[in-house]
Amino acid sequence: MAEQMFFDLFGASLSDINLLPCDGIVNDYGSALGPAEADALYERLLNQLPWRPDIAVVNGVATETARHALWYGDRPFRYMHSGIPRQAQPWPAGLLDDVKRLAEEVSQTRFNSCVLNLYHDGREGMTWHSDSEAAYGPHTAIASLSLGATRKFAFMHKRTRERRELMLRHGQFIVMRGETQRHWLHAVMKTFTVTSPRINLTFRTFDDGTGRAAF
Repeated sequence: MAEQMFFDLFGASLSDINLLPCDGIVNDYGSALGPAEADALYERLLNQLPWRPDIAVVNGVATETARHALWYGDRPFRYMHSGIPRQAQPWPAGLLDDVKRLAEEVSQTRFNSCVLNLYHDGREGMTWHSDSEAAYGPHTAIASLSLGATRKFAFMHKRTRERRELMLRHGQFIVMRGETQRHWLHAVMKTFTVTSPRINLTFRTFDDGTGRAAF
């Protein structure tokens, strides 16, 4: 694996720096994959996974999104999102094993599921949202890996509306921790200048509170 952490001029790890000013923690681990590794993983995921449109409720109507999405997990976890039932599928044989181990090593967290999103170009994004505390717990850690096109990722505080933005590049890992989901929204910003795909993997620890998958 490539060097997992970048260092500033004083020798401190940049991954120790919190990118948020308050009410949450976001750490940037830089390019945790080397260019060849990131390229190979991107091509495998793009061409070998059974990508399909996500479903979103728009004005009360269930609609397929241009963005494609998949959810894998240790068990067939289920939950309701915007009135749409979701169920995790079994891990794809061999495709995510190494990168899951890397995500756990980088974040020092054990994950049992992964949500993958495929943005075909900059016209596809993700609107402001926070990840479900009910599904992932109030102090969840989410490790996010970007592959492919560089895209702007933004945070907005739910109360103050203060914003932070960063550009997520090919092979870059960030980790959201603590109360980030409770206090901050995040979004993948749309742009007409990006014409190539991006794949995002978010490794998560699903918590149904019972140890058994149920709505």
